[in-house]
Amino acid sequence: MHDKPVALVTGANKGIGLQIAKDLAGHGFTVLVGSRSLENGETAARSVAPDARAVQLDVTDQASITAAAERIRGELGRLDVLVNNAAIAHAGKPGQTLEEILAAGRVSTVALGDVRTIFDTNVFGVIAVTQAMLPLLREAPAGRIVNVSSSSGSLTLNADPSFPFRSAYGTYGASKVALNAVTLAFAIELEQTPIKVNAVCPGFTSTEMNNFQGTRTVEQSAREPVRLALLGPDGPTGTFSDENGPIAW
Repeated sequence: MHDKPVALVTGANKGIGLQIAKDLAGHGFTVLVGSRSLENGETAARSVAPDARAVQLDVTDQASITAAAERIRGELGRLDVLVNNAAIAHAGKPGQTLEEILAAGRVSTVALGDVRTIFDTNVFGVIAVTQAMLPLLREAPAGRIVNVSSSSGSLTLNADPSFPFRSAYGTYGASKVALNAVTLAFAIELEQTPIKVNAVCPGFTSTEMNNFQGTRTVEQSAREPVRLALLGPDGPTGTFSDENGPIAW
């Protein structure tokens, strides 16, 4: 078995996922850079750490997920941390403005096919990857699962008329509500094990997802996911937080 702890980060070839990968490598992990494109993953892995490895992983493709799990077991024999970071904000072409992205997500007009595409990545993909990696995580001394969510997935916040981002609530936010529900379901199922499962909001980050119109850097936004990945045995499970503390579901 590999003697260093191992972390898998999905969607880690760019953006917040890449920064999370770099930070975990800095904490002594061998990091697996999950990427739909193996070539892009290999390029990213070279920027993470000398022992980082690219893993071809499309969270919407069960064969890809199964192959990734088999490769991790065969090559490393362990998985200590899973960060479910891969996500999409919309089903359209890259390069749309934030205003166009928000308009496309209005539930009164969005095509059902687009809804399914978003949920396939943001919700069903998380379930599928977590299911595939759980046998390895169960064997870890202290497995950790971190699901990268968003405050747009808080029903409490979005039900408050004073919430400043309430007008942006739509298909993407609904997918994050579902992700939070899935996070809590896994946490409850696994609460009698050493595995801890938590959801995290990285904040409104400047990434390709919002056409780089976010206000936070990836370095800032990786802090809370990494903190949750490094939780000790007395750390919480079944929580939803950002770097300022708990967020209401």
